Order: sequence, then structure tokens, then C-alpha cells
Amino acid sequence: MKYMSLQEIAAACGGTYYGGSEFLPREVSSVVIDSRKAEKDSLFIAIRGARVDGHSFIPKVMEQGALCAVSEEDLGDVPYSYIKVASCEQALKDIAEHYRRSLDIKVVGISGSVGKTSTKEMIASVLSQKYSVLKTEGNFNNEIGLPLTVFNLRKEHEIAVLEMGISGFEEMTRLAKVARPDICVLTNIGVAHMENLGSRDGILKAKTEMFAYMNENGTIILNGDDDKLRGYSPENGITPVYFGLDESCGFHAENISGKGLNGTDAQFFTPNSSFTAHINIPGAHMVYNALAATAVGYALGMTDREICAGIEANVPIAGRNNLIRAPHFTIIDDCYNANPTSMKASLDVLAFADTRKAAILGDMFELGENEKQMHREVGIHAVRKGIDVLICIGSLMKSAADGALEYLEQQKNAEHTEETPSSSAHFPTQICHFATKADFLREAKELLKEGDTVLVKASHGMEFPEIVEFLQQ
Repeated sequence: MKYMSLQEIAAACGGTYYGGSEFLPREVSSVVIDSRKAEKDSLFIAIRGARVDGHSFIPKVMEQGALCAVSEEDLGDVPYSYIKVASCEQALKDIAEHYRRSLDIKVVGISGSVGKTSTKEMIASVLSQKYSVLKTEGNFNNEIGLPLTVFNLRKEHEIAVLEMGISGFEEMTRLAKVARPDICVLTNIGVAHMENLGSRDGILKAKTEMFAYMNENGTIILNGDDDKLRGYSPENGITPVYFGLDESCGFHAENISGKGLNGTDAQFFTPNSSFTAHINIPGAHMVYNALAATAVGYALGMTDREICAGIEANVPIAGRNNLIRAPHFTIIDDCYNANPTSMKASLDVLAFADTRKAAILGDMFELGENEKQMHREVGIHAVRKGIDVLICIGSLMKSAADGALEYLEQQKNAEHTEETPSSSAHFPTQICHFATKADFLREAKELLKEGDTVLVKASHGMEFPEIVEFLQQ
């Protein structure tokens, strides 16, 4: 990171400095909240977590060579410097905001209900063809993770691609205040976090808080095929740029040709040109990600050739439609997170497989009062897509299994009365429900067959990487 002095830091977070005045001009080498990452001249911010209180590690990190600690507690007469604040979490954001504003760098902020991470990866892949890029790693997209990502910016970086995730109102405002994006990208407005945000209009309101602290001369890039984003007029007066499959969008795609699990070919149109590219990751949603990346690249002066190269260089990451060729199965590892839209999209990807198809699906969280119906619709979608084996795990996924079974029964009754089924899928799908992962793992070998293509997907809290690891054995 670009260095900051203790005097600067204390002023930025409104804290009270305790320690020798001779240390005030000293500059910190890094900002950390994990004591294991503390090094010489680090600034350690003591965050209180659900399980661990960072304050208990302050003596240890100071012994490791940290220059200063940020604490909510009065540490008394200690042989090291510290800055006392009312809230360490707020201090983390305040210091990151100060640091961000000191940098001559472009920031791309990305949010939306579905596809934030895969869109972030595609945008970073495109921009890396021309610029030195820092991107959000893992799940560092919240009020703790985003500031820490900002602190990772170095003098060689030219662009930061920051994923911005929220679950309630005002969170995005606080993230945007730190990030100060020059380009804002919204992928869609779905139903994730409906529990806290109430409705899709509430989600739209919360997501568009991103615009409050963006560059007044910046660019807003929206999904023009999303009914809530199409025609949206930001209060800051910036006219949005749209991407989508509709020809009315400034950035759109035509001649889309799916290649099964091997990805997609498509022709991409900008306001002034067109080019053809191959997307390595399967799924129709990846075309939208590539369009968003094209719009960002265009805004930052990239050529069609550079953008095309970035699209084709993008490859899956663990837990995100990552195709794993294991000894006994082909695994679609998409278990990082889930909501109804992404769950259905992943089932669409699984349907491309030319082998027997199995879906191992876990509970989706934070969906609000209609959560059971949303799970039910996922189960029905699996049957409609012709999935051979539907394995539902968790209490909420019981509704998916029930919905799938009821839908199958309806189709059988329709056939008996010579009515035309509403689905083109083949029947029947084998449907199983398990209360826990452990219950499933005991019977997995009886349900799956050599050569199956297996989708693994659930909300992060279900900890489904354990299943992916099991399938690779």
C-alpha cells in the first residue's frame, strides 16, 4: 500500500492517539485485522467478531512488530502506540476512505442480486489486457472486506474492480463512500436478501445507493433486459449505458451459439463496432457478464481486440461454475452461494451435459416470507430441465423436493387424461431429500453412477465444498 502516517490515520478516523510523539510521522506498511498477518510496521485494527475479539490479540501483534493498534478500549499504560476510537469497524472504513481518496486510480464497483462475482471476474479479465488490475478476492465484498481490499492497492495498480455486496439498506451507501467508484455496474435486481429489503423495489433502492458517492463524471452501466433497471433514472443525472440481448441496448449480443459445457460463442456489438468471442464458462448468464465487461472496457478506452482477448481469457474459479473432471464424475462446482435465479441458471447449465445429470442442491438463505415457494419453484425447474437425479439437502430444500414430486404427479395425470404436458422434459426424475449433508453422504454411492455430471450448489452457509471434495475422491 501507499504509506500513511499515524498522524494521518488518527485524523482520518477521528481517534485519540496514545504513545510517543516521535512515532506520529511514522508510516504503516499495511492495515490488518487478522493477527496472523501482522508484520513489521503494520497497523492492527481490533475488530470484535462473533467468536473472537481482536482486542485480545493486541499485545501479540505489537510483539510481532506492528507499529500501532486501533482499539475501542482504553489500554492504559502500555509500551506501544495505539489509537482509541468509538468503533473499530467504523475506523476501518474511515481509514480506507482516506486511503482511497489519496489514490489516482479508477474504481469499478459491481453489485446486483445475481452474478456479482462472475461479472467481477469477467471485467477484471478484460481490463487486465491493458491495465494493472486489483480485484476483490473471495467474499471480501462487505463492510469489512471491501476496506481491506482497498488497502491492498499498490502504486502499480491502475484500476480496482470491487464487488459490493449488501443485505440491508444504507450498507451500499457506506461501501460507496469508501470505494468512490468511477464506473458502477448493476447486474440485475432479483430476490436475494428479500428478507431484509422487502421487495424488488426495495432491492433496487438499496443497490442504487452505490451512485451516491460515485465520480460525478463517471459511468453507470445497467442490465437493459432487467425490468427494474431498464429506464431507471439515477438522481445524480448520469445517463446510464445499457447492456443486454435486446438490440436497443448499446452493448448487445447476437448469433449466440451454446457449446454445451464447453461454453458459448457470440457476436458482441458496441455502439461503434462488433466482434466475435468464445466464452469458456457455460451458461447463458455468462453472455451478460461478457457484455457488462465489454461496456466497462469500452468506457476505459479499450479496443475490441483487447476486450475479446479478455473475454476469452476468463476461466472459472472454485465454487463458481467451475468444471472439475474428477475420476468418477464431471462436477459443476457452483457451491459458493445461491439464490433462486442463480440456482435455475446452474440447472440450465447442467442440462447441457450429454451424460446422466444429477443436481445436489442445498438450502438458499435470506429469501424472506416466500422462501418455501421459491425453493419449490427450483425443484419444479429441475424436473422441467430433464435432470435425472435431484438430491435436495436441508430443511428448506424439502419444499423443492415436494414441488418436484407434485409436478411429476401432475405430468403423469396429464398423460393419463391425454392432456399435453407443459414441459418438454423427459420423466421421471429421481427425487431424494436429506435433512443433512451427512445423511446424503452415507447414501451418495447408491444415488450417483460412474460418469454422471453432477451440479453442487447451495448458499454459502451450507458448506457444500465438503461435497465437492467427496465427489473428487
